[in-house]
Amino acid sequence: MRIGIISDTHGSSTAFRKALEILGRCDVILHAGDVLYHGPRNPLPEGYNPKELAEVINGIETPMLISAGNCDAAVDQMVISIPVQSPYALFCFDGRRLLLSHGHEMDEETLEKLAAKWKVDILVTGHTHVKGIKKLPGLLHINPGSCSLPKDGVPSAALIEDNLVVLLDLNTGNVVQREKLCENP
Repeated sequence: MRIGIISDTHGSSTAFRKALEILGRCDVILHAGDVLYHGPRNPLPEGYNPKELAEVINGIETPMLISAGNCDAAVDQMVISIPVQSPYALFCFDGRRLLLSHGHEMDEETLEKLAAKWKVDILVTGHTHVKGIKKLPGLLHINPGSCSLPKDGVPSAALIEDNLVVLLDLNTGNVVQREKLCENP
């Protein structure tokens, strides 16, 4: 299974389209929140057009799961046809459990403890706009970073395929970080 992971588009249809292009054909796309609105603390991202982004999301044929972020509002659901899950979405594939959450309601350590309690293999969060993969005992924590407003300077997304997760630089398509998934239960 090929799983694309995106977060923090903040209304940029340009960034979302670029992420889809770099990720290529996926079986499912996971979005870790902050979909349409840029938020009061953020500048307008390049390509800011939340109406167009909603239309693009509604038009993609690939199944998609979305976890609500701190900049997402109930009104967004009026224009996005995919249910926005709040605050968590659980996704199971290949005998694995993946917990998707924006990550703004609990700190990282608390979320990681919750994932362990729920026997989750992979935790995906966004919110920080900083990409990274953290390997813990029995848990892989993935933050795909932001495809529109990266705080580490490089727009990014993540891809899970063939027991491997990679973080991708959306400017070049190059792999920034790679980790093997934890052993399948």
